[in-house]
Formats: sequence, structure tokens, C-alpha cells
Amino acid sequence: MKALISIDYTNDFVATEGALTTGQAGQAIESALVELTKTFTENDDFVVYAIDCHDTKDRYHPENELFPPHNLKGTTGRELYGALADLYEQSSDQSNVYWIDKRHYSAFSGTDLDIRLRERKITEVHLSGVCTDICVLHTAVDAYNLGYQIVVHKSAVASFDPVGHEWALTHFKQTLGAQIIE
Repeated sequence: MKALISIDYTNDFVATEGALTTGQAGQAIESALVELTKTFTENDDFVVYAIDCHDTKDRYHPENELFPPHNLKGTTGRELYGALADLYEQSSDQSNVYWIDKRHYSAFSGTDLDIRLRERKITEVHLSGVCTDICVLHTAVDAYNLGYQIVVHKSAVASFDPVGHEWALTHFKQTLGAQIIE
């Protein structure tokens, strides 16, 4: 059994005016990411939207020192970007679609993702979204440590750092044993 984890494809991470945008790199993967998500949704595979959620009142969060405020609860910056937002609206009431608010880079950290996957007997996770070398990478590392098979869709991941993006793709394959789908 397999699941798709769609990571942080939001206005703040993708839109040109986003607070921490991947810009054109993130925008360029939109159609591939949407088609991949449609395929999983239509095949009744489990689709997880793992979305960064920050609170301006949380003065202890370590990202406050590293990045400008982004994906703030209740803002349009935290909404899904472009056609993925429309797809989510159409499928959000389906039992195979699940939304996770995440506080850390990894979709597994502090969430019930592992429990949700295991109760569905899922052994293979497919990763898409942004940023390849931050949230996608940390999710992949945790998936590896939890024993999941990892598939990364190269055409559906992006970063604001081209060097980090390429490094992460190599790391997925050579260190985590992930399958990279062109």
C-alpha cells in the first residue's frame, strides 16, 4: 500500500510574493504535482497534505531565528497554491484525503502521520512539494527511520536553493535508498 505526502505547497512557499518563496522553481512543478495528486486521489490511495503551521505568539519556535514569518495560522500565505488548492477543495471530504498541520520540518514530527499510515497498512510513501532540501528531506529521513519505502517525484519537488535541491535528490537515493522518479 502507498500514500502521497504533499508537503508545504502553499502561497508563502510558492507564490511570487510569498514570505519564504521558492518562486519560479516552485511554480514550475505545479502541473506535475497536481497531476500526481489527482492520480493518487482518483485511485483511492491515501493523500496527506502536510502543511507548515506557525503562530506569531510562539516565540520559542527555532525557525523564528532562521526564517522570516511564514505559513502563519489564519493567513492566505498558508493556503494551498494555485490548482492544488482547487483539487484539495474538490476532494477534502473524501476519506482518503487527510490534512496535517505540522510545526516542524518533518511531516512525522509531532503529528499522527505514522499512526495514520500504519492503520492503513501503508509501507511506501511518495513525496512531493517544497522545499526539497528542508521539509521534504526531513520527512524522508523520518520515513526512512520508521521503515517506510520512499519514492520522490523529481518533477514534483522544488527548492529556493538549486544546490540544496540537487544535494537532497542525491541524498534521497544514495543514503536513504529512495526511488527517484523522473
